[in-house]
Amino acid sequence: MKVIICGAGQVGFGIAERLSSEQNDVTVIDNAPELIQSISDSLDVQGIVGHGSHPEVLQRAGAEETDMIIAVTFSDEVNMVACQVAHSLFDIPIRIARVRAQSYLAPGWQDLFSRDHMPIDVIISPEVAVGDMVLRRLAQPGAFETISFVDDRISVVGVTCEEDCPIVNTPLRQLTELFPDLEAVVIGIVRDGRLFIPHSSDQMLVGDEVYFSAAREQVERTLGIFGHDEEQARRIIIAGGGNIGFYVADQLEKQQSRTKVKIIEPLRKRAETIADRLKRAVVLNGSALDQDLLREAGAAEAETFVSLTNDDQVNILACVMAKREGCKRAMSLVSNQDYVGIIRSLGIDAHVSPKALTISTILQHVRRGSIRRVHAVQNSAAEIVEAEALETSPLVGKPLRDVGIPDGMRVGAVVRDGTVIMPDGNTEVKSHDRVVMFTLAGRVREVEQMFRVSLEYF
Repeated sequence: MKVIICGAGQVGFGIAERLSSEQNDVTVIDNAPELIQSISDSLDVQGIVGHGSHPEVLQRAGAEETDMIIAVTFSDEVNMVACQVAHSLFDIPIRIARVRAQSYLAPGWQDLFSRDHMPIDVIISPEVAVGDMVLRRLAQPGAFETISFVDDRISVVGVTCEEDCPIVNTPLRQLTELFPDLEAVVIGIVRDGRLFIPHSSDQMLVGDEVYFSAAREQVERTLGIFGHDEEQARRIIIAGGGNIGFYVADQLEKQQSRTKVKIIEPLRKRAETIADRLKRAVVLNGSALDQDLLREAGAAEAETFVSLTNDDQVNILACVMAKREGCKRAMSLVSNQDYVGIIRSLGIDAHVSPKALTISTILQHVRRGSIRRVHAVQNSAAEIVEAEALETSPLVGKPLRDVGIPDGMRVGAVVRDGTVIMPDGNTEVKSHDRVVMFTLAGRVREVEQMFRVSLEYF
């Protein structure tokens, strides 16, 4: 696949890195020569210095033969115009744009991005995606990651095995015997920094980070089995009253009437604006790194501290300070992947990465076959894939134990006509089933083949 990426910032670099590693033909455009030089030196991609929405620049990038354009510059308007030019002049089939300003995305203007107006196939709104991810983490405080699939029927949850986890050192096959009615499957384990797909004879050890898939209704019970039965926070402090912080606070007011929210916002005018727009939240003007202000906000009594400023270092340090004050849990927004490795060692319980969410959104449109959704985990070391099984899929029509699924991938759930099926070796996938699969990055092409659309299908 030939792909043009407009924007060589952190997100553009991450997308280019992932797509080029999978032998796609990638060209990156940016008007900053130093960014193009850096990405050309680091990756097997073509770099072009120029304005991503200019026709002659897109032409130099090979737009006539391009399958997809991904516009992720810092300007919404440049991203939108790049997609318009890609459609009008070069007929690029797939057009993806990052649009941050919520005024463009208001329900009243939903026809703006239709084919007859501004033809963009996929709108990436990272602030809403990040906000929704934060809300899911708050809803399940025992987890460090929570992703929903198949119209929210299936959850894939990441949880850490602590010293008091009652099922450590237990072979996975025994979990079925101990909990025969539990609709949950362990699909991935991270141990000492290495991610692997477990077999039935494997055990979970203290310190492991475990991914399990479960029916939505079974998530709380499964977390309890892992020793994580924490209650949802009723006292939450949010550092940063920008678009994400405001969105989270606003949704909490609408969804959780008993939750008490306090926001720390450094800009006085912004603090006044969000204080007027929120009904119950208390807004404090000042820095989240001010220890006295943290105490005034009640960090010692708060159950969760969420840092959502635009500065990774502020987010991380504020979380550490809040935990030292006595806050039970802390969650940080982290854009720079270099910081992710130290998050847990600093006592921060969970993090959210806008870059990872954006890349996951794009991957589901890059993946071939009948793939509906993709979410990358562990810095793209693995993917969780939701796909529809077609009649021509090699998964269909025989027990999973006879399919010959290679090491490095595991079926986590099957949904048939709205009914959740937790798979075992006897499970037979049928045509049109929705399948959730956990796969290591090196096995992605094989997963695509499993869900390929054959000519015989037509």
